[in-house]
Order: sequence, then C-alpha cells, then structure tokens
Amino acid sequence: MPQTNLSAIFRRSARTIAKTALIAIAAAGFFLTSDIAYPQAAFAYPFWAQQTAPATPREATGRIVCANCHLGAKPTQVEVPQSVLPDTVFEAIVKVPYDTSVQQVVGDGSKGGLNVGAVVMLPEGFKIAPEDRIPEEMKEKVGDLYFQPYSETQENIVLVGPLPGEQYKELVFPVLSPNPETDKSVHYGKYQIYVGGNRGRGQVYPTGDKSNNAVYNASVAGTISKIAQPEDGGYQVTIQPAEGAAVVDTIPAGPELIVTEGQTVAAGELLTNNPNVGGFGQKDVEIVLQSADRVKGLMAFVALTMLAQILLVLKKKQVEKVQAAEMNF
Repeated sequence: MPQTNLSAIFRRSARTIAKTALIAIAAAGFFLTSDIAYPQAAFAYPFWAQQTAPATPREATGRIVCANCHLGAKPTQVEVPQSVLPDTVFEAIVKVPYDTSVQQVVGDGSKGGLNVGAVVMLPEGFKIAPEDRIPEEMKEKVGDLYFQPYSETQENIVLVGPLPGEQYKELVFPVLSPNPETDKSVHYGKYQIYVGGNRGRGQVYPTGDKSNNAVYNASVAGTISKIAQPEDGGYQVTIQPAEGAAVVDTIPAGPELIVTEGQTVAAGELLTNNPNVGGFGQKDVEIVLQSADRVKGLMAFVALTMLAQILLVLKKKQVEKVQAAEMNF
C-alpha cells in the first residue's frame, strides 16, 4: 500500500478518535453541571415504581408501590370533577402538603429542601391532554410540569417529579376523557382514579438497600467498643458481642448517631435517629363519564316534571275557584 494512503488512514483515525473524545468530555460535563445546577433531580425517583412493579404501580392489595420505599405516612389530597363529558379536558389536582420549614437529608448527608412527586392512575382510555387541546387558562395552572407515561402502552398511568416542593405543592394534571362513540372499548359509567403523592426522599432503594434517609439499627447485641468517622462522612460502629468476633456497622452520612462508646446495645436497637421528614400518601376518588344525551334527557325530564307540577297547582286553584263560586249560590 502506498505511503500516502497509510498517512490518510492514520489522519482519519486520529480525527475520529479526537471527535469521540470531545463528545465523551462534553457528555460528562453536561451531566456533572446538570447535577450541580439542578440538585433536586437526584433527591427522589418516582420512576423507580417501574422497576419494583413493571406491570402496574398498584399492587393486588390496592397499595401503590411507592409506599414500599417512602415509609412515612403523609396525607395526599385529590380534586376531580364529579362527572365529565366525553372528549373534554378537565383538571385533576393533586395536593402534596408538608411543612416547608423542615429540611431533608440529601445524598451527600447535608440538608436541603423537600421535593415532591406523584403517580396518577387514570381509568383506561383517559390520558394527559395534547398541548393543542389544553385551554390557555389551564396551561398557566399546569406550568412547566413534565408528564411521563408509565409505559408506551399505558398512557393512562402518569408519573410526575421530582420537583421542588416549595413551588409544586399543588400539581395540576390536564386530563382528556375518552369518547365511547368512537372508542368502543370505553363505556359510560363510574370509574376509579388512584393517586399517590410523595414528599422527600425514600428510605429504601428498589434493590432493598437503605438510603441515608433511614434509621439504622444494631446488627448484633453487644458492647460498642469503637466509633470511627471516615473521611467521606458517616460512622463505623464496632460492636463486640459476648461471644465471637466484633461486627462493624457502617452508617452513611446523614443520620445522627445516638449511641456512645462503651454502651451496651441489643440486636435491632437504634443506633441513629430517624432523619426522614417526608412520606407518602395515596387517595382513591371516583369520576363519572357522563353521556351528553343522558344529561339532556335528565334536563328534559326535570323540565316536564316541573311543568306538570305547575299545571297541577293551577288546575287545583281553578277547581277551588269553581267550588267557591258554587258555594256562594
């Protein structure tokens, strides 16, 4: 092969390697800067419900799987219309109240504001309304919320979050109702909506491991012989049981230690406080997909009933006048 061809091949290979390296550096820089600029995104993971329950986030018991990781019980409020007409856009409002003065333990052990997230399980056929169907007034209420479908085939199950709790205590979902006239799989009637709302980080990862937002217990009974503090934070608590080798319990940065060296502890006894200030709550509500013809029929029935009552009253008055006139004679 000529020397010129070899040189050209080497130059092209060098350019390709250089471009690949630049792309890799840019991607790494993007992820690092995005973590610094938007730290809230690492505080909670509503989409982990997809890992713990790939088919549906609602277990057979009725519990939404978010409760498996967010162990604190907190209230969640939902507001939906009592009934809606087919092919209309309505608001489903999820409220996740909490005390904004409290702060949670974040991933590095420091304190930060709470974040919020929600899972909304709409009935089959219902889904988030397309952008062009949402009224301008409703768009202002929705804000910059990003609605993530649970899966490509389940548009009726929607995930939202994590979001800064100070800004999003109230989440507005613009929902489009189905039309049974065009979709024969949907029928008029009453349906259930299942909603879960969480605030703050979870205490357990989907793998079963504890996060640093959980309470830690002694793995064995014995005497605490040593408490060390690694450079990266947290504690290493060495427990010497009555028999056998010493056991070291590692506690990540975040929870506060409530034991001291020389203290005797039982198996399962608390070594730290409970740093969790958030929690999860779920709410089930009903909504009726109402037929416009049925509404018109009901209005016509009510109008006829009122008219019949008025005519009966007038007829009664007429009869009373005739009877009064006959009595005068």
